[in-house]
Amino acid sequence: MSTDVRVRVDGVDVVVPAGCSVAAALRLTGHTATRRALDGSGRSACCGMGVCFECRVRIDGVERLGCLIRVAEGMEIACDA
Repeated sequence: MSTDVRVRVDGVDVVVPAGCSVAAALRLTGHTATRRALDGSGRSACCGMGVCFECRVRIDGVERLGCLIRVAEGMEIACDA
């Protein structure tokens, strides 16, 4: 069983640990913001349990909470940041 999976983040292929959340994978690949607040500041995962909604990303074209979804081989992730 592989310990890494390949996903695409904002059009770039990256390799991340299997089983980690999308939010964790984004942090591991240097993405410090998943979206922008009204004032333009970067926002990212805060609570890690789906309450704050700060980790919203598009996964395979559907808006989801990145802290609640585990990465999967070939997943397409798009941030609005």
